[in-house]
Amino acid sequence: MTENKTKIIAEPGKPELTIEREFDAPRELVFRAYTEPDLIVKWWGPKDITTTIEKMELKPGGEWRFISTNPDGSKDVFFGEYKEIDPPRRMSQTFNYEPIGPGHESVDSAVFEELPDDRTRVISKSAFKSVADRDGMMQSGMEQGVNEGYERLDDLLEELRG
Repeated sequence: MTENKTKIIAEPGKPELTIEREFDAPRELVFRAYTEPDLIVKWWGPKDITTTIEKMELKPGGEWRFISTNPDGSKDVFFGEYKEIDPPRRMSQTFNYEPIGPGHESVDSAVFEELPDDRTRVISKSAFKSVADRDGMMQSGMEQGVNEGYERLDDLLEELRG
């Protein structure tokens, strides 16, 4: 198994964020892990949280709502609307973090690239309404959540590959 590193790119002055990560699994399997509720709950977010999917209508215009329960019992709610689902190549959706309130929504997309040796590169882009919104997301602990979530996804993909 290759050591996969997460690359987070936030260029100064631009209200966007790019996350690149490679996985030791075929594109179809990685796409499934992003789109099947029973798989998402096994890897989404930091290692010490539990994710519950309250709603997931995987189609353009469909709504999604995930609830993360922290070790202290507090909850973080994330929600949005799917814009595009193009298996296994691409998906996009709006992304909201409930405590922040309206007006701070980002539009997130993920492209799943096939690589040699049954590997996949996922390039995720988030477009924010302002640099301040992007920076707020960066300061919220997002980097730790992304890194730990992807480590959990590595483990899940290895398990699914048998």
